[in-house]
Amino acid sequence: MKNIIQTAADAGSFKTLVSAIQSAGLWETLSAQGPFTVFAPNDAAFAKLPSRQVQDLLKDKAKLRSVLTYHVVNGRISSSDVANLHSARTVQGQDVSINSSRGVMIGDARVIQKDIRCTNGVIHVIDKVLMPKM
Repeated sequence: MKNIIQTAADAGSFKTLVSAIQSAGLWETLSAQGPFTVFAPNDAAFAKLPSRQVQDLLKDKAKLRSVLTYHVVNGRISSSDVANLHSARTVQGQDVSINSSRGVMIGDARVIQKDIRCTNGVIHVIDKVLMPKM
């Protein structure tokens, strides 16, 4: 089993996320012991953003870090835990809503793959990039 970063990099469907994590200087943090829960937008999720917005994020390291850490929660939250939660405090500092009434929604993103176990946490793949209130 690999850590969150290694797992995401090896999957091949998180190229934009992995690149953004490197650009934001979060590689070591998300390789650390954790545990962390990462709501990971795949490349298709990033492709839904206007290309200019992605480019602007990559140029603004502080904003990029804020967006990326909004996808991370301290602790290991499995899909079975989600049914009992209505929100979670992100590493970024804001809460993200959780709704499991019709599938699992994290904010306005749908969880499309759940419980990818890693040595330092768990990844849940989502179909949209979450944006914190700025």
